[in-house]
Amino acid sequence: MEYSELVKVYEQLESTSKRLEKTRIIADFISRIRESDLSSVLLLLQGRVFPFWNEANIGVAAKLVVKAIHASTGLSTSQIEKEWKETGDLGITAQKCIARKKQATLFKGTLSVSKVFTNIRKLAEVGGIGSVDGKIQLISELLTSSSPEEGRYIVRTLMEDLRVGTGEGILRDAILWAFFSEELKISLKDGELEIEDRPKYNEYAGAVQRAYDLTNDFSLVTEICRKDGLKGLLGQSMIVGKPVKVMLALKAKNAQDGLDMVGMPAQAEYKLDGFRMQVHKHEKIIKLFTRRLEDVTKQFPDVVKAIEEGISAESCILDSEAVGYEIGTGKYLPFQNISQRIRRKYDIEEIAGKFPVELNIFDVIYLNGKSMLDMTFKERRKTLGKILKKKSKGAVIVKGITVKSADEIDKFFKEAIEKGTEGLMLKSFDSPYQPGARVGHMVKLKQTMENLDLAIIGAEWGEGKRASWLSSYTLACKDNGKLLEIGKVSTGLKEKEEEGLSFVEMTRILGPLVISEKGREVKVKAKIIIEVAYEEIQSSPTYNSGYALRFPRVVRLRTDEMDVEDISSLDYVEKLYNAQKS
Repeated sequence: MEYSELVKVYEQLESTSKRLEKTRIIADFISRIRESDLSSVLLLLQGRVFPFWNEANIGVAAKLVVKAIHASTGLSTSQIEKEWKETGDLGITAQKCIARKKQATLFKGTLSVSKVFTNIRKLAEVGGIGSVDGKIQLISELLTSSSPEEGRYIVRTLMEDLRVGTGEGILRDAILWAFFSEELKISLKDGELEIEDRPKYNEYAGAVQRAYDLTNDFSLVTEICRKDGLKGLLGQSMIVGKPVKVMLALKAKNAQDGLDMVGMPAQAEYKLDGFRMQVHKHEKIIKLFTRRLEDVTKQFPDVVKAIEEGISAESCILDSEAVGYEIGTGKYLPFQNISQRIRRKYDIEEIAGKFPVELNIFDVIYLNGKSMLDMTFKERRKTLGKILKKKSKGAVIVKGITVKSADEIDKFFKEAIEKGTEGLMLKSFDSPYQPGARVGHMVKLKQTMENLDLAIIGAEWGEGKRASWLSSYTLACKDNGKLLEIGKVSTGLKEKEEEGLSFVEMTRILGPLVISEKGREVKVKAKIIIEVAYEEIQSSPTYNSGYALRFPRVVRLRTDEMDVEDISSLDYVEKLYNAQKS
């Protein structure tokens, strides 16, 4: 397939903000894609070349892309950077530069999807001496052969900022329409979706979503739809080695509210201040994934060893929380004490000794070839007890008790807080495991008003001794796929790296994500998420969310645990605002 065909689809998607129209465009496109191009096209439609669960990273900064544009067009880097500041979009900058490039090439030809996909993936493999030149060569090879429009989307894909609005929900519905529109008798008329049989439509949509939640692979879901239809979707199971979307909890106001939600009796468990870790074991192969489905197996050899020694199953998928603990006392530590382990690539054994973790396992969702999703929590927990053969500080079953009253919960809650946890989780004994869902049969009970998880969408260069640091971060919550500003934060960070999360580290993280600069202010790709504490939520006309945070403070980075789709919503902000008023 020629890359220009995909570019036409990108342009159509970018030209409309209507969700149904985007869905129709993609449905028409994927229904005619050859099977050999399917996997790469579906990833490229998401602005990616690697699945979410693949640990590979393109690893390209904006300045390197500027050098590649220079190499392929002959324009000076100062000209390119000036154009970039004016457009605020490096993709459009590339398009304009290619359109007026000085060096005519004899090698301009037709770009294929395969060529673009392969070259960008190769960037993740380039390292060591000469890696910068190697990456520039791979990128400029594409840009030299591309049309201006193709160059725009190649650069946006490199920057992981496609800007065409293809979220998970749109892709799911597009697959549904592409393969079942006649069977479901659905049509799009005058911008409105007409569905003859809504219950049947919901059944099919649920089956597509379920298959994706279990595989996190739209190309596999599309292949199943083509070959086996609804029967294949419903028969799809988990694949050990491919992460499953985790089940999420709602928040309870208090102990009684929690019991009312999950029913009585209930399971109460410690809510640990660590990070979600999904364990996949198949014979001697063990893989560890974060809540964001990222592979962190290499960073946690101690956890791999604990699973090898402590789990008797031949194959299984476990849901757990990795939490740091203090050597000597065994007391649980806050997340920030171990957060650096997730991003560490070197001296892993050394840092594992300094910041040990205990894997607290609380669910088993697959065992020895059999899915356990539809089994009750009580049955799954009983099974978990049978396969854990060693209790140590390496891998344990999270501490929990059966509770039948609010008083019992309050007593256990007090104990949990004294042990250094965040609070409790309450779970219904009769509930199934629902991947990707935020369910009411599992709730969290915390000590204080819930902090917010917000995306950084901008920052400012500091002044004086902070002149070389990005600070005063602009924060955003989400609302129906849009990011809305809710304030700025500059407190809670340290000036010295050894003291904790610092301005230096944040500048290093945000630097490659800068989209545009204007004076001291910069806009950045919404990729970095931070947990923010605050004294109060206020109504405010200053920000387009309608709200502002009084005395906000950075608590920790959450980027390794969640994606931008998981940040706090405007509805949730409004709920907290109304709760504090009352």
